[in-house]
Amino acid sequence: MTQAARPGPVRHEATPFAAAVAPFGDVLAPRAAVVVFLTFALAYFLSALLRAITATLSPTLSVELSLSASDLGLLAGGYFFGFALTQLPLGNWLDRHGPRRVILAFLSVAVLGCAAFAVATSFSALLAARVLIGMGVSACLMAPLTGYRRWLTPGAQMRANSWMLMTGSFGMVAATLPVQWLVPLTGWRGLFWALGALVALSMVGIALTVPHWRRVDPATVSADTTLAVAPSSGYGMIWRHAYFRQMLPIGFVNYGGMVAVQTLWAGPWMVKVAGYTPQQAAGGLFAINLSMLCTFWLWGVVNPYLARHGWQPERLIAWGLPLSFLVLGAIVLLGGDAGWHLWALYCVSCTFVSLSQPAVALALPAEAAGRALSAYNLAIFAGVFAVQWGIGLLIDALGVFGGSEVDRYRSAIAIFGACGVLAYAAFLRAHLRRAAALRPG
Repeated sequence: MTQAARPGPVRHEATPFAAAVAPFGDVLAPRAAVVVFLTFALAYFLSALLRAITATLSPTLSVELSLSASDLGLLAGGYFFGFALTQLPLGNWLDRHGPRRVILAFLSVAVLGCAAFAVATSFSALLAARVLIGMGVSACLMAPLTGYRRWLTPGAQMRANSWMLMTGSFGMVAATLPVQWLVPLTGWRGLFWALGALVALSMVGIALTVPHWRRVDPATVSADTTLAVAPSSGYGMIWRHAYFRQMLPIGFVNYGGMVAVQTLWAGPWMVKVAGYTPQQAAGGLFAINLSMLCTFWLWGVVNPYLARHGWQPERLIAWGLPLSFLVLGAIVLLGGDAGWHLWALYCVSCTFVSLSQPAVALALPAEAAGRALSAYNLAIFAGVFAVQWGIGLLIDALGVFGGSEVDRYRSAIAIFGACGVLAYAAFLRAHLRRAAALRPG
């Protein structure tokens, strides 16, 4: 390696804001941490709004472009496909270049995607734009979580993770009734032009407030070679890590499925199965996302307490996640009588699995935080894409057996629920084995 290519000494390049409240070492001062959180939160709010907006726009887009259920699932899933495409390189770039540089580069792609969606005139153009948007906002959660792994204490990291997800729920709330009210005024094309402008505004805030990445001199890294992980060492140690593999099934199926339902299939179920009007469905989605917002706020409040008293995330998941299977079973049995109340309860009961994300980051070395988070996020959003598209394919494919559209929806959700139970069983088996191995004697 040449002298120019060798990582420099430990240093912190401050932005104008950071210079005023320079952190000691890696840990941000409280005021700086709050401002950095809020700046990242704006970008994540917009990314969540863009993620969920297809559920609200689905009746409009279906009529205007004659979309089938599988087309609608593919269009919504295109966002997550683009999201998943970037996750592996994203992790390496975050560990190497830091959150600020990476998220600014990615958000410029999101602005381009919003503009492309606004001018699209065909389904294929809309799909390509959705993929671009997914790629562009794919750093909006991973970038801050990577920074928090260095900048915040473990308890504060768990809180910040939950409150970032709460911010995402704000975005999903904004994607429901507010979007329904705005579309008649601006049209869905005008709405995407406005969203592109807001994403550009969030980039300005990030550029002004988020610190540059503190590069680490290998000579200063812990002599414990099990903890020292170079940014260029790849993903092998991530995929092989026992804790990561333990959390993988529920990340793909249960976490991915929760997001798939929240951002798409709860809306069509309310219209096609429960008989809601599009306006009523938007109100139902608003209530579901508001429930999620309150739940993530509560997790943020209690997580530091739970961490201090030894309540491990995997233990909470093992006890809490089965509630979601009971609720999903009730939805399938009730069919047309299952409205937004039960879907809200399902999503809330699934939030136990959200504890897995910061837990994975804390289980691996800080030097690999970007790769650990991005690899796990890849599993989650690959699951979202698979479930969103898969449920749509099942709804269409089950038509060969006859039966009503309501029956097809119920059967597709039942198959998804069975997959969730199997994923939980795989997680629980690994968790119990790991707990037995760690038990004294």
